[in-house]
Amino acid sequence: MAIDSGDTAWLLVSSALVMLMTPGVALFYGGMVRRKNVVSTLMMGFAILALVGLLWVLYGYSLGFAHDVGGFIGGLDWAGLIGVGQGPSPYAETVPHLAFMAFQGMFAIITAALITGAVVERMKFSSLLIFSVVWTTLVYCPVAHWVWGGGWLGQLGALDFAGGTVVHVNAGVSALALAMVLGPRRGFGERETMAAHHVPMVMLGAALLWFGWFGFNAGSALTAGGLASSAFVATQVAAAAAAATWLLLSWVNHRPSLLGVATGAVAGLVAITPAAGFVHPIAGIPIGVVAAAVGYYCISLRMRWGVDESLDVWAVHGMCGTWGALATGIFASSAVNAAGADGLIFGNAMLLARQLASVAVVWAYAFGVTWVLAQVLKATVGLRVGDDEEVVGLDISQHGERAYGGTLT
Repeated sequence: MAIDSGDTAWLLVSSALVMLMTPGVALFYGGMVRRKNVVSTLMMGFAILALVGLLWVLYGYSLGFAHDVGGFIGGLDWAGLIGVGQGPSPYAETVPHLAFMAFQGMFAIITAALITGAVVERMKFSSLLIFSVVWTTLVYCPVAHWVWGGGWLGQLGALDFAGGTVVHVNAGVSALALAMVLGPRRGFGERETMAAHHVPMVMLGAALLWFGWFGFNAGSALTAGGLASSAFVATQVAAAAAAATWLLLSWVNHRPSLLGVATGAVAGLVAITPAAGFVHPIAGIPIGVVAAAVGYYCISLRMRWGVDESLDVWAVHGMCGTWGALATGIFASSAVNAAGADGLIFGNAMLLARQLASVAVVWAYAFGVTWVLAQVLKATVGLRVGDDEEVVGLDISQHGERAYGGTLT
């Protein structure tokens, strides 16, 4: 097949949309921290955009998508973009190989950036950079290869349209492991308030995420045709259903919260991600409704545990991503996408079993490798800033900058 200009244009636009999601994540997280840690939080996401962006073209893409080595990892055939040019991609014949590589690179970047929400306000910036490089190499690239690059989970028949397992489960479970090793913020669970300092910034970040997610999910069709349209609508439906459900849950339990509605929208977007191109758009409603409940009550559970996974990456991405992967096994329809499979409600219980197996494996691998990596960093370069640095805030102690004028309380 020849390269199609329409497909190529849509994939390049989608790549740009997904790139915008990383500063969107930074703003989303930045609004939820205290004033003295805003620059630090924003810097984490923006630095990863640069660092993982370089890593991806040097060797990350090759590890994720080059020829399969034992079902576990890709070879180094495409390191430094050798052999990755303007000709058709082996994964999508109507778009250039470079365009496909760039699109996948944006996924690697945002996955590492998502983890930062678990460690804000106390992790050393230098340690975060080291962690992001090693984690992307040892965790993200292998899992991406397993599912999308010809590895063993893809061969098993597990489905992940746009990253429910590769991105969200991977990041959410890793965030929990890293936060547990890092330990809680000073004053966590005590009288000291850790409320969001700038809710409008949170809403802006969530809006950018919702906007960019159309590229995330509909772009994963790798064409500009009907499948992209179906994934686009499913994405909108799930986000709306989850935001509305979270609104009702927060209203019943206290008051309708803007922070809650924004978080609910993200939960719905996470849950529909693995399913977007495999389910009828109307299935976005039950997927979004359940995602909101899963995220809402998992945040409550995490708080009862007393674990300071600061901005709930595990609850919103890890658990809602897990639900989305399982929901794919329930609602998938080969009538929507012939490259997929029928799910449980269409008589194929095996797909749900495969989805459950893939989630369990990624949970175990991501948590285990991240835990070990965090312990090694803790024992060598250290993970946390000093007590005095944490009290004054990471904006001043790590970066020598203020987000706003005046005091840093």
